[in-house]
Amino acid sequence: MWVLTKLLTKTIPHTFVRNGYYYFSRRVPSDLRDHYSYHRIVQGLRTTSPQKAKVQASITSAKLEAYWNQVRLAKSDVIGMSLVMGAPNRSSKLDAKQPQSDCPSLLDALEVYLEQKGKGRPKTFRVAAERSCNYLIGLCGNKPLSDYTRQDALQFRDWLVARGLTGSSITRNFSYLKAVINFALSEYALDVRNPFIGVYHDRNAGVLVRKPIPIDDIRNIQSECRAIDDDMRWLIALISDTGMRLAEGAGLLKEDLVGLDTGQPYVLITKHPWRNLKTASSGRKIPLVGEALWAAKRMSEADNGSDFAFPRYNRGSATAANSASAALNKWLKQYVPDGCTMHSFRHSMRDRLRAVQCPSDITDQIGGWTTDGVGQGYGSGYPMSVLREWLVKAN
Repeated sequence: MWVLTKLLTKTIPHTFVRNGYYYFSRRVPSDLRDHYSYHRIVQGLRTTSPQKAKVQASITSAKLEAYWNQVRLAKSDVIGMSLVMGAPNRSSKLDAKQPQSDCPSLLDALEVYLEQKGKGRPKTFRVAAERSCNYLIGLCGNKPLSDYTRQDALQFRDWLVARGLTGSSITRNFSYLKAVINFALSEYALDVRNPFIGVYHDRNAGVLVRKPIPIDDIRNIQSECRAIDDDMRWLIALISDTGMRLAEGAGLLKEDLVGLDTGQPYVLITKHPWRNLKTASSGRKIPLVGEALWAAKRMSEADNGSDFAFPRYNRGSATAANSASAALNKWLKQYVPDGCTMHSFRHSMRDRLRAVQCPSDITDQIGGWTTDGVGQGYGSGYPMSVLREWLVKAN
């Protein structure tokens, strides 16, 4: 099937494939360049079928040829041209002010953005940026950036809402679009307004409010973890008294558990090839206290023939955080109120630190949350002894 698709792609004039979808592409004839703001016309065909793409591309190409012939006729000095019905009006459209020449299209902008900003970023970064741009291209076409309007932006928002995306997903799609366009406008020094900035939508639509787990339930869960005493329960216990993200814990190496036999044991959260970190502030050291220390020692002692703390979630090229989430939440469900998940331990940790009046910047350092303020970027943070003191109080 792949060979057939590749063969058909080569035989379909004026098309190319991106992420499995076909696009129509046709260079503007040199004698009509002054009629366009960009030298190439690209339009999403919204199909993965070579057969459908061939038909649609043929129809689109024929329509373009007919239109170009009309434009050429309108530009020629033919007697009585103004009386020809359906002919373009030279005095209006052709003489109207055109958008900036040589303005890149959205696909051009995406290519530049990924080339410059995508270096060293995870594959998910590229996939998300391409998805957002392809959504817009499928809806409004691959236009020069100067041709996108506020109406396009509003239409895009309404289309995302109609697809049932949550407020956070819509925000993410707009964020990528704005970033791609803004970067291209800056790179090409274009005086063009980005119409996707400031588009309103309900950011809370469809978003589930994650609840913290009550402390009594946490203690009960930790007791069950000790009783069962397996790797899944070690991961739960580790997260319960550190507040780390599930992916951070699931992707740990045993060597990330440091100083377990000393008075200052801690877990090192650092970027690994198989597991990236969510933000720059996510890289940190978290003191191990309470049940987290018990779990870390059990992981370190386990003779599982692997360098990973949790081999079952690291059998491929990337940590299987989604698999871990599904399995652990299924077990956790019987011990927590409705609406609570593994991520709720993170909310609970913030509440526990707040309850003992832990300063917010120390809380942020423990949890890897971003701290506002220019001054927060200076220095290396609080020493381990200070972090440990507050975690012990919260425990």
